[in-house]
Parts: sequence; structure tokens; C-alpha cells
Amino acid sequence: MFRDDKILAEKSQRDALLSAHLSVQYGNKPPVLRDVQLEIQCGEVLGLVGQSGSGKSTLAMAILGLIDRKRVDTQGSIFFEGSDLLNLREAEFRSLRGRKIALVLQSPLSSLNPALKIRTQLRETWRAHATGSSADCDSTIRKALESVSLPSDDDFLRKYPAQMSVGQAQRVLIAMAVVHRPALLIADEATSALDVITQAEILKLFRELNQNSGMAILYISHDLASVAGICDRVAILHQGQIVESGNTQKVLTSPSHEYTQRLLAAMPRMPQASFAAKAAAR
Repeated sequence: MFRDDKILAEKSQRDALLSAHLSVQYGNKPPVLRDVQLEIQCGEVLGLVGQSGSGKSTLAMAILGLIDRKRVDTQGSIFFEGSDLLNLREAEFRSLRGRKIALVLQSPLSSLNPALKIRTQLRETWRAHATGSSADCDSTIRKALESVSLPSDDDFLRKYPAQMSVGQAQRVLIAMAVVHRPALLIADEATSALDVITQAEILKLFRELNQNSGMAILYISHDLASVAGICDRVAILHQGQIVESGNTQKVLTSPSHEYTQRLLAAMPRMPQASFAAKAAAR
């Protein structure tokens, strides 16, 4: 039986785009992540939901190789496209970040360099993982901007971050993330700093990028309403453990774990019928 379980686990690691089985502990403190098991299939949108301090961002940083493993106890494996990321050296991770796995954070105006024009920042992003002429670079940049419904003319490219709205700045961050057409995009609370209308526009954009390019998305959020509108599957993280996961509509309309039930009960303005309607509309 043990051998069969091992074979099934190895097959899952080969078939999934990303397969993580992870525990993370900072010093003598209680573990931040405890035996977390998470899979992302090629081309799917997976929601990772949990309250602040549940370990969501720690999981994202582990996938990106941004945890100092000399000072933080990290146990387990993170298989991405068949290779265990926990075995990579930093130089290997640098060639992976931004090219195969990209990140969009929640605060665009603090993530962008305020002293550099948008064109300069996009060019630096392109040159990090590509070689070619300035014309090749500019062509890729313009396509990336157009893919997120931003202007690609010189007037826009000459702007500084402070000259844009928060929504435009977030779209620039997303354009930078998709310049190299990554297989996986990690969106860590990427809509939490936006107003309701702009949030809806960014969620629609994520879904379009997913559908048009086949890019998988790990959508990290504490907002169940946005998860219902964009995610194929959802995993609920509580006190460092995945306590429930599955089809988004099923989990959010018929939750089996007490913590998921509490999350839903804390949202009186979003009844279960609304979750079902959002999931069905995707």
C-alpha cells in the first residue's frame, strides 16, 4: 500500500505544474506552515484563502525561493515542472523568477521604482531574461501593455509611477509580470489596495490572461467574493494548514470544515447563492 501511495504521489508531481508538500518554521516559534500540500494544474486558477498570519505569503515566498533557508527551517518539496525548487541554488532561482514564475503584489505604487520611467522599468524586466535588439524589447513591451489594456504609446511610457492612477500602476505591474509569458503567476493580495470597480477590472484581466495564454494563477486573498469570481479551485489555509480544498463552487456553497464555515458566516452580504452565481458565471 505504501508503495502504491508513493507511486501516486510521484505521478501527481509529474502531472501538476506545481506540487508542494511543505513545512516552514522560523526559529523556535510555532511552524508557519505545517505539512501543507498544494497542487496547481497547468492553466488553472487556484485560490488560496486565509486570514492575516495564516501563512499565505510565506507559501508564496517559498515557491519563489525568497526564504532564507539558512535561517528558516524549510522541510519538504516544491516540484515545479518536474524539478524540486528546494534543491535549486540562488543563481538557478534568479533565472526562474520572472521568466517561469512571476509575482504581482498588492501595493503597485510601492512596488514600482518612483524614480524611473515606466519604459525603463519594463525594459529592465525584459533584459533580465532576454537578449535582442531595442526593437525586439520595445515590441515585447508594447504587446505586454496591450495585453493588460494599457496604452503603449511613447507618452504613456514616459510617465513615472506617481503620474498614474493606482489601477494603472497595478496593470503596469501585471504587464511586467507577463512580459516573459510565465507558466505561473502568483497574485498575492493583488486587488486588496484597489477600489471596488478597479478590483473588478483587475479580476477580469487576470481571468482573460489565464484564458488567452494558458497561464496558471495562484490567487492569494482573504476576500472570498473575489475568489468566487475568478478561481477554478480553492484551498483554505488556517493556522498554517490546508483545512479544505476543492472546486470553488462546492467549497464556498457547501463547506465541510468549521473554519470555512466561519469565514462564510462572517460575510453576511455575500450569501451562498451569490457565490454559486459568481462561480457559474466564470
